[in-house]
Amino acid sequence: MTTLEFFADGPESATRTVLLAHGAGQAMDSPFMTNFAAALAQASADTRVLRFEFPYMRDMRASGNRRAPDREAKLLECWREVVASECGAGALYIGGKSMGGRMASLVADELGVDGLICLGYPFHPPGKPEKLRTAHLADLATPALICQGERDTFGNRLEVDGYSLAQSIQLCWMPDGDHSFKPRKRSGFTESQNLARAAAACATFLKPV
Repeated sequence: MTTLEFFADGPESATRTVLLAHGAGQAMDSPFMTNFAAALAQASADTRVLRFEFPYMRDMRASGNRRAPDREAKLLECWREVVASECGAGALYIGGKSMGGRMASLVADELGVDGLICLGYPFHPPGKPEKLRTAHLADLATPALICQGERDTFGNRLEVDGYSLAQSIQLCWMPDGDHSFKPRKRSGFTESQNLARAAAACATFLKPV
């Protein structure tokens, strides 16, 4: 069993918990993760948002040396441990940024969580649209919300609109957003607006308790 540490936003007494994992290269206290967690906790009353790190990221933090993410099996086992530690009373949602959300999507049905939230889902590696990571999304049973930038290089709006995704999956598009929802200046949109849009969509997605 791994020693788990969390960053928390929202009240400890909340009856709804959202567990969020980071992306491949950014820790749980990256600006994106920190700002989104705070925005979601503010947008959704009675919700506690918990961020955690995969083992390889904890090792990076301790050593100061960058390293590749753990293999998928280890990442999934970490998700199982995290959910087991937080599966008390109340609704439980899992998800995260990019790789963190993708790993959550692979165990969501198995773990029987109430919902899945993916922030910038990596539908394929940048520049390799033929290498899709969508097979399990075709029959996903868990209610899911994917917040995606319209020009995300891991899957833009034109590409994703052509995928066969389960009816359980909702999509919320960030106008002109990249993989971290950041738009270009000339678009007329701002990063903070897109972050607020994603947090509001997630707050609406969460079931009343």
